[in-house]
Amino acid sequence: MDLLALADFNLVARHGGVGRAARAAGRPKATLSRRVVELEASLGLRLFERGGRTLKLTQEGRALHERTAALLTELDETAAGIASGGSTPRGLLRISAPLLFSQIAMGRLAAEFAMKFPDVRLEVTTEDRAVDMVEEGYDLVIRVNPDPDETLVGRAFMRDRLVVVASPDLARPTDGSAVPAIVRGAGSGTEAWKVANATGRSTIVVDPVLGLSSMIMVRDAVRAGVGVARLPVSLVGPDLAAGRLLHWGDIDGPEIALWTLYPSRRLLSARVSAFLDHLKSAFPTGEPEELAAFVRI
Repeated sequence: MDLLALADFNLVARHGGVGRAARAAGRPKATLSRRVVELEASLGLRLFERGGRTLKLTQEGRALHERTAALLTELDETAAGIASGGSTPRGLLRISAPLLFSQIAMGRLAAEFAMKFPDVRLEVTTEDRAVDMVEEGYDLVIRVNPDPDETLVGRAFMRDRLVVVASPDLARPTDGSAVPAIVRGAGSGTEAWKVANATGRSTIVVDPVLGLSSMIMVRDAVRAGVGVARLPVSLVGPDLAAGRLLHWGDIDGPEIALWTLYPSRRLLSARVSAFLDHLKSAFPTGEPEELAAFVRI
């Protein structure tokens, strides 16, 4: 495949027409048009629907644009980095991160990274869904306990655990009766939470009286004394240390791990490496207490 023709195709696709692309790049319109036609001929595919004053990508053209635009950008940035005499992080870095981590830590992390690497333009999108990194153009994603994916590589940089917490004003039942609880999402009737603490394992029977969509909202409701809740140590560590909340036990369940992931088919860019090092510097041991100390809310 002719890389120059591919680059011109992406230029036209990005600007939505040969004329617009020619004006933006200062290139002859006829040259761009010819390169696109040659690429279509070599692939045996129609990449644009032609009509009117603008071009519309076909399904095949859209797929080619989505899969090659980021790769060509990275090639350009790599060449620019080599030409400038090093691997200084530069260019656009797009990250997808989960809601809670973004709310409590990403703002500060992103600001410190931006000040450290002014040539990188950082964009962070907050969402809990599993994104398609290649299709959606992300360089790095942060996920909680991600499913195995042979197309991605990465590492766990933070480990956390759920604990049951309550306001000091809320008495813990001694007769096994249900205690009011705040849950994330909709409650589904009486539940039994298995916990472990210094005295052994036990079961706390809870009656969800409040369902909230955000863990920060759940934490605030627990502080107000409405009921008990299951929350990560990283979020309630300062409250436990200050005595605003009491620890009723650790949830008996699987470990929570935050992972950084990136496509294995691409070379690790300098900007992704820089952000991974930035996370490692912020959380050198990866223990939940580190994230708790990092949080300033």
